[in-house]
This record gives sequence, structure tokens and C-alpha cells, in this order.
Amino acid sequence: MRNLRFTISYDGSSYSGFQIQPRSDTVQYRLEQAVFLLTGETVKVISSGRTDAGVHAKAQVINFTTSSKIPVERWCLALNARLPRDIVAHTAEEVLPTFHARKAAKRKTYCYTIRSARFPDVFHRNFEYHHPTYLNVEAMREALPCLLGEHDFTSFCTVRTDKEIKVRTLYEVRMETESDELLATGKVERIRLIITGNGFLYNMVRIIVGTLIQIGEGKRPPSDMQRVLEARDRSQAGPTAEAMGLTLWKVDY
Repeated sequence: MRNLRFTISYDGSSYSGFQIQPRSDTVQYRLEQAVFLLTGETVKVISSGRTDAGVHAKAQVINFTTSSKIPVERWCLALNARLPRDIVAHTAEEVLPTFHARKAAKRKTYCYTIRSARFPDVFHRNFEYHHPTYLNVEAMREALPCLLGEHDFTSFCTVRTDKEIKVRTLYEVRMETESDELLATGKVERIRLIITGNGFLYNMVRIIVGTLIQIGEGKRPPSDMQRVLEARDRSQAGPTAEAMGLTLWKVDY
């Protein structure tokens, strides 16, 4: 048996998340189906982590074991021919039998994109959250430093989580902005939150973003992020931001 590791990307708009679910179309189902069509094997695809319905991935990492003798350099082309167009395998390699995409992951980086403009961008509508009114980016930035380091992120986790330990470490939390060259308004049109950590709780990034949006709207002061973090109470944080703006950017091993 060979253990194969892949880097894949996908547009999560049409899927009920990564993990297989009864009577739902998921990324894992599509991958396992593609492997079956290629080799006749029923495999279990392991990912670095489960993305929710509507969430995307630029560089998700997966692995599975196979008895197929297909050369590793041919796997991506063969899989892509059997995958829908919104899922693409980019790299493939044979790894040690002990490699496990989730357990071996050391860091993950997510990117959440907000379009802060009167009208949505038709070309990016599936990959960013449209916020039609002004957001105070500097206030949002001011709220970020308290999130760095090791903390209990209970306030930024859905109450439906099955994780008992809610302590995670964030290594980087930063915000990037850009203007829309086509509109040439000179205003910030796109805001990206880049966040890297050793792991993330269910909906953690989206709840952080929902809280940041309220700060950007002037509904909360930047200092409120620290208070919410220390409260360890989901009801103190903002709403869960929409899934479409979230992308799993990369995974480090």
C-alpha cells in the first residue's frame, strides 16, 4: 500500500463542506468518487481539516492509501479528469505510511475577504463577503493584537462544537487592504484578514470576523475585542460572518 499526499484547491460554493455527510454533496465524497473511478478502490480521504459549507480552499492537504501502481506524477492529471471543475489537484507525492494530513499539520492559515463597497464585484461574488457601507479599517486593525498568542477562544466558537479544550495559539493576525483599480475611487474596496494558528475551533475565524465588522461599523470600540476574548462567552462576540468570504489558504507541516 502507498500513502499519497495531495495539495488541492476548491470552490466550496456548491458543497455542504468538506466532510462526507448523508445525502449531501461534499468535497470528500467527490474526491473519493474520483479515486474509485480511477482505480476501482474505495478509499478514505483524510484532510488537514474540515471546511464548512460554502468555505473554499486554496491549498488544502489530503492523503489516502492505495494499492494502485499509477506513477505519482500522473495522479493529478488522472484525478482532475474525473473531478468536477471546481475541485483541482495541484501536487501529489508519496509519503511515509505514518503521514496523516490532520494529525501532522503544525499551522494553518485562513484568509477572510470583505468587499467594502456600495456594489458587489460580480467576478468575486462567491469568494468575498459584500459589505455595502463604510468600515473603519484602522479601528479593526487596532482590535487585532490581543488575539495573538495562546488563549481560550470559547467566545469565538459555536456552542455546537464537540471540542472540550478551546485553547489555541495564533501566530499571525493581520489585515490587508486594496482599492479597486477599475473603479479608481481611491477608497479601500477590499479587506483581507489573514490569520495563522496551530488550530481553529468551529466557526472561529468567521466569528472573529463578525466581531471585527461590528467594530468597523462603530458598534463596538476596538478595545471590546479584549473584553470578548476574556469573557469566554459566545454571546459576547459578534455574529458568524458568511462562509463565502473564507478560504483555507495554506497548511504547514
